[in-house]
Amino acid sequence: MSSEFYRFAVSSHFSSFPKSFSLRKKVPWWYQILDPRSRFVAKWNRTFLYVCIVALFLDPLYFYFPITGDKACMQTDIILGVFVTFSRTVADLFFLFHMVLKFRTAYVSPNTRVYGRKDLVTEPRKIASRYLKSDFFIDLLATLPLPQIVIWFVIPAVKNSTVAHVNHTLSLIVLIQFIPRLFQIFPLQRRILKTSGLIAKTALAGALYNLGSYMLASHVLGASWYVSSIQRQYECWRITCKREMNRTHSPTCNPSFLDCATLNHHERQAWFKRSRVLSNCDALNNKNQFQFGMFADAFTDHVSSSRFIQKYFYCLWWGLKNLSSYGQNLQTSTYSVETLFSSFICIAGLILFAHLIGNMQNYLQSTTARVEEWRLKQKDTEEWMNHRQLPPELQQRVRRFVQYKWLATRGVDEEAILRSLPLDLRRQIQRHLCLDIVRRVPFFGQMDDQLLDAICERLVSSLNTKDTYIVREGDPVREMLFIIRGQVESSTTDGGRTGFFNSITLRPGDFCGEELLTWALMTSSSLNLPSSTRTVKTITEVEAFALRAEDLKFVASQFKRLHSKKLQHAFRYYSHQWRAWGAHFIQAAWRRHRKRKLALELLEKENLLYTHVEIEEDDDDEEGGAAETSMANVVGHIQNLGATVLASKFAANTRKGKKKALKKVAISLPDAGSLKMPKMFKPTEPDFSTFDD
Repeated sequence: MSSEFYRFAVSSHFSSFPKSFSLRKKVPWWYQILDPRSRFVAKWNRTFLYVCIVALFLDPLYFYFPITGDKACMQTDIILGVFVTFSRTVADLFFLFHMVLKFRTAYVSPNTRVYGRKDLVTEPRKIASRYLKSDFFIDLLATLPLPQIVIWFVIPAVKNSTVAHVNHTLSLIVLIQFIPRLFQIFPLQRRILKTSGLIAKTALAGALYNLGSYMLASHVLGASWYVSSIQRQYECWRITCKREMNRTHSPTCNPSFLDCATLNHHERQAWFKRSRVLSNCDALNNKNQFQFGMFADAFTDHVSSSRFIQKYFYCLWWGLKNLSSYGQNLQTSTYSVETLFSSFICIAGLILFAHLIGNMQNYLQSTTARVEEWRLKQKDTEEWMNHRQLPPELQQRVRRFVQYKWLATRGVDEEAILRSLPLDLRRQIQRHLCLDIVRRVPFFGQMDDQLLDAICERLVSSLNTKDTYIVREGDPVREMLFIIRGQVESSTTDGGRTGFFNSITLRPGDFCGEELLTWALMTSSSLNLPSSTRTVKTITEVEAFALRAEDLKFVASQFKRLHSKKLQHAFRYYSHQWRAWGAHFIQAAWRRHRKRKLALELLEKENLLYTHVEIEEDDDDEEGGAAETSMANVVGHIQNLGATVLASKFAANTRKGKKKALKKVAISLPDAGSLKMPKMFKPTEPDFSTFDD
């Protein structure tokens, strides 16, 4: 009573929560209801499919039980029987477990399929009722261990049973049970396709699966041909024995003599010495009235008396040969069963071979579809370049880019794949692909995860071949590039300044196009994109992530963290544009310092020279008279004063003339201001005063 109440409580619980299977641990396993869309059911269906194929391979091995020799008798291979019985019993346990799972697996209510809800029916009674009305009897017939019961229990209990009876009964049971086991695979394949979308995960696995199905058909056909050959030979022995079963022939034949269990009987030995059973049933003798037809090869090649391995591979080859050639090389007799068997081989070979070739072609084409698509695009590109008569250098660069893009992507459109995914899944994939690469950039390493996720979400892949100009100096900057692989040369001439050239090499982890970040951070930025201050050219093949202008503008407007002073200083430190301006500023200050120092040194040298001249004049004056000395001093002072006045007037006139000349030149040449060496302008930066740190 308590067990019934517990079962009712569990069933009512699952009926009230048809989609909830999270409380299985609290329920015993024999009361659990499985979700048909769960991972366990999907894995079990795929495992059971392989078990079904193995079981279909094991059943035809029963046909190799009978063995014949040169004593005109038939016996059973006991060792093979034990092995096949054990293997088939293990396979039957899988079939039994599959039936139990079907009693405990929910199904989708047919009424809810119309509205797209697909509610699950979890009541055990309804599940059992539905299963009993649909596939129960087919599964039961496929699960019953009928061959084992017949071989080891039924036939030994029957009196006067012979090997021929065992062979006929066993062949009939195996054929009867082989049909439901074969048809059990088709709904199983449909369920696998419905849950996972495909049976084989790779093209090679799909090709091997179809090839294995074709080899299984050859295995079944070869085993059927072998057992039919044994039965055909036994029929010849039986006819000969019936002819010798009379009073004129002494000793007379007994049907039990065709069983190898009677080899030691004296009557059987006496009959075999005088019997013509071997000569009348010799497949090599064409004069015999009995026709072996398509089964003659089993005796002319001594297949029936060979070891099991040799026998099996010969029969497999026979089935594969005739199935591939549609039975065209078969030489049949007028025996009706043989003719029908040959017709079945022809039809089955035609259907299976067409199915194999079609599926193999589909699977193999799936592996080469992108290669063929790339080849067609390459052909179209070549025709277009020839039609437009592009120079050979441009054609070579186009070919190099197409080849590099194929090697990098293998023809897969990553952006299309990402666009088809949900937003959260796309964000996680972009984070996995780009986060480590973005963090390698020192500037972005100081940002928080939320801002980095927003940047990673908008990064797109960019491929460039060798000697490609990503952007030229003065062109508008459309994207910011983060290098993953390769090297890039970034150079500037400071707007075409004569004699100025600055060049650096960017490697993985560096970035270019920082003018775009300055433009995006400005609160009153116009729609016009900023001009590039550097020329960026690839040195090798470069793979990078690009952040477009509109995406960067969106990130800058949504996340105020980008406007902090800390990031501003980090940007100035790692920006190559600011580094070049800083280097130029330091060089200009150093030149001014050197020029000022040189002027002071020249002035000191001039003062020392004037002092030395005055000392020499004083020595000459001491040697003259006192009167002459006084007169000379007066005259000298007057002359020095006049020379000083004249020199000052000359210098003033010279400066005035120089200014007039420069004014005249400036009037005549309006661009004369460019003759001066201009200063390198400081890079523009946004106004951070309106934002808080």
